[in-house]
Amino acid sequence: MVAREIQEPRTVAEDSDFGSSGVIPISHHRHIPGLAEADVMRRVLAPNEFAKWLTDFLPQLPNKSNSDWLPIVVSPDPSDPKLAHLDGLNLSRAWMLEGILSGLPKDDPRRDTLQKAAEAHRRAGLAAVTGEHYEGGHWLGSFAVYLVTQRGIEHAR
Repeated sequence: MVAREIQEPRTVAEDSDFGSSGVIPISHHRHIPGLAEADVMRRVLAPNEFAKWLTDFLPQLPNKSNSDWLPIVVSPDPSDPKLAHLDGLNLSRAWMLEGILSGLPKDDPRRDTLQKAAEAHRRAGLAAVTGEHYEGGHWLGSFAVYLVTQRGIEHAR
């Protein structure tokens, strides 16, 4: 029997330095764990707390405007069932980026980079919602509705 070291339990709020693995797609996965985790944390932390947490969690997020920080993905064959998921990746990235953006203070220097990345992913993802191929057409619409309705973002009243 191999002895294993037992570590103290950690919370998501203690996560830091997610690294580039948090933003690079692996195979056909639609959700990127790091962006998803940040989207969750913006829902539970106040804007200034979230900004600090995000600095520790995604230190590679540029403080200066950078439109190349998170490039869109392009499906080389949207009729391929696995590759069609790349179109959903753009849509889910867009809604998570918009969510992250909504949780930051208005003067946060990363807002421009996040806005540019969200807009690029939104455009690419929505352009793929055509219904031309069953492989993506039967589910991409639900991702598009979630994105365009901003369902997960609270708006000031």
